[in-house]
Amino acid sequence: MSEPVCAQKAPYAVELEAGDYYWCSCGKSAKQPFCDGSHKGSEFSPVKFTMEKADKVWLCGCKKTAKAPFCDGTHKAL
Repeated sequence: MSEPVCAQKAPYAVELEAGDYYWCSCGKSAKQPFCDGSHKGSEFSPVKFTMEKADKVWLCGCKKTAKAPFCDGTHKAL
């Protein structure tokens, strides 16, 4: 399996409304941290997640989190 591109070595702090979102898992999206379809033709797929209510969340930017799409601090070891 290929390694994802590290979009940034820090999480993306985003304010989200309730609804469905697609987190970029390949690291190639121009709309980080969200998917823009750049993964097409690779083994990567976006990670769908649902916000039940509006909230601020920290989405992984290094693409190595074990808790996708949320940051787990893995970027600190890169």
